[in-house]
Amino acid sequence: MNLKQLEAFVYVAEKQSFSKAAKELYLTQPTVSAHISSLEKELNARLFVRNTKEVKLSVEGKKLYECAKKMVCIEKEIEDIFFCEEKRKNCITISASTIPAQYLLPKIIAKFNDKYPKEQFEIRETDSTHVVEEVINRKTDIGFTGTILDKKQCRYLPFYEDELIVITPNKEHFRTLKNAGNYAEWIQEEPIIMREEGSGTRKEAEKQLKKRGIHVGELNIVASIENQETIKCLVENGMGISIISKLAAKREIESGKLLGFPLTKGENIRNIYVVYNKDIKLSHVIEKFIKMVKEIYSN
Repeated sequence: MNLKQLEAFVYVAEKQSFSKAAKELYLTQPTVSAHISSLEKELNARLFVRNTKEVKLSVEGKKLYECAKKMVCIEKEIEDIFFCEEKRKNCITISASTIPAQYLLPKIIAKFNDKYPKEQFEIRETDSTHVVEEVINRKTDIGFTGTILDKKQCRYLPFYEDELIVITPNKEHFRTLKNAGNYAEWIQEEPIIMREEGSGTRKEAEKQLKKRGIHVGELNIVASIENQETIKCLVENGMGISIISKLAAKREIESGKLLGFPLTKGENIRNIYVVYNKDIKLSHVIEKFIKMVKEIYSN
């Protein structure tokens, strides 16, 4: 037996649910079930009495629970001792794509810092493709991305709903279209500035355009740019239109510098995700950080 199996056992016993235990441990339900099954085979004992409504400890399970609970508590005490060392080498490393890095993470980190002032952060802003690569290759503790790129090694937790919109200069031509209540059906007729390859925003924009029968190759792309602040400035100055996050363009639209149009008549919502490697046990500090994210952006 190992600590992961015992920890899964303790959480199932306390939550009386495999799904709730999986959620608390940031694991999939099949993984928790596999841990319990392995433990039962090794001990040659039935640890839970299951039915369609509840999960309860068996007689053998109650015997194991007391010992397992002590071992899990000792494990946590050891981790807490070393996490509290002032000279510890580790800090929270976060890789994030542009939208969460610039518009969502600052609020999360500030609130987390208020509650846990001793924790340190290393933030790396990159595109969604590299965020997922760093999570898979264990180069970062946790990632934030606007699109799903891997389903085998990564687990994605949606926490914020964003919308992709078409932004244009605030000029008479586009004001006329805006007043007419048009959607961006004219997107193929205008020069367009796109986010760079690998950007989650670009990948999601291409998906949504494809649904309405428009392929990126049919667009009059005049530039592909990584920095969205540059994109907004170019659009404002009349170089073209662009597809970006509504969150990123909020200030410019409210001030009248830019106009915003729905990308399509259908659903334009996309999720922003917390992503982590399923093969790595999350530390308590990362679990606390994810919990903070959920608390701030819960509906």
